[in-house]
Amino acid sequence: MNLIKSMKRKKKRILGISGIILLLVIFSIVGYIWQNIGTLDTEKERVVKFGSLSYYSSQNDVFVSPEELMSYPERTTGGNAGFGRFFKKSPNAPAGELPKVVLKKTDFATEPSAYALYWFGHSSAILELDDVRVLIDPVLENAAPLPGIVPRYTTSPIKREELPAVDAVLITHDHYDHLEVKTIKFLRNRDTRFIVPLGVGARLRGWGVPEERIIELGWTERTEIGPLIITSTPGVHYSGRSKTDRNKTLWTGYAIKGTQKNIFWSGDSGYGKHFKQIGEQYGPFDLACVEIDGWNAGWPNTHLFPEEAVTVCEDVRAGLLLPVHWGVFDLALHPWDESIEAVWNLASERGIGMVTPLMGEKIVPGETESRKWWKTED
Repeated sequence: MNLIKSMKRKKKRILGISGIILLLVIFSIVGYIWQNIGTLDTEKERVVKFGSLSYYSSQNDVFVSPEELMSYPERTTGGNAGFGRFFKKSPNAPAGELPKVVLKKTDFATEPSAYALYWFGHSSAILELDDVRVLIDPVLENAAPLPGIVPRYTTSPIKREELPAVDAVLITHDHYDHLEVKTIKFLRNRDTRFIVPLGVGARLRGWGVPEERIIELGWTERTEIGPLIITSTPGVHYSGRSKTDRNKTLWTGYAIKGTQKNIFWSGDSGYGKHFKQIGEQYGPFDLACVEIDGWNAGWPNTHLFPEEAVTVCEDVRAGLLLPVHWGVFDLALHPWDESIEAVWNLASERGIGMVTPLMGEKIVPGETESRKWWKTED
């Protein structure tokens, strides 16, 4: 009888300890996700800061796209668009690792070049212009608030520990495939400035970036980094890192004007008349870095279709096109190289030069030879 009571007490202790461990695991996961989502200004603070802007609705407490985003779930192509697809390897992924140039910190000169570019895949890059080094949308792992969700097709050509000194970090918006917490935290104690859209500064402050090193820009606002003039440009898109914070922060592209070269970085955007306006206000551009992937008939103006990406290059008056936002994540249910192949063919037909570096390759746009490297696995 005593033995039975002893066993029951032992079982209760084990269940109690297991319950505590399970709660700790749950709290840890929730805390990890919460940290990755990041903080925001309060609604009152947002209304005070942004209430006078034409593209912010004080009534709804959201930033407003220049054109309404359309959604037609019944038109979605490519299979199941549910979130569950992000937990497994994409059927649209390449057969193996993609070719790349693996970079170490020692591969970067102490002083930035007058003009050079490194594309790390998707929308991550380093631009060197007028001896200023700018890091753009650095996402070097997966694109979700937890590891293993939204996995990459291929590893990044650079680890964050190998990133060189940079003068500025440009963030286009707060989606997970453009804003990575680990990389921001890694860079927060460096002597660099962070240029972000309105509202995103609160997230960075929550991750430990000193306020004095954060520059928040609204559309058409600009800042200067050395000789570079960096201007925020509008886009047809949206923002958010959870179901409750959609459009609480702004999204943007950038016009980056140096003494000799003028660069356009589109950020994420559907097609709209704003591109011609950008060309008129800030062009012509020597290079347009334009998103080409993420399109689907189910969400027709959230991202650019290949033919629209080429048209954007014409609209902003750029002679060279660097396709970005491709090659790393399956965001739109089509083969990984479908967009780049279509854009290559369309640009060739319409007389627009292409810039197609390997991930990690140092190039000088307009001088480095372009090639269809994505066809090497055929």
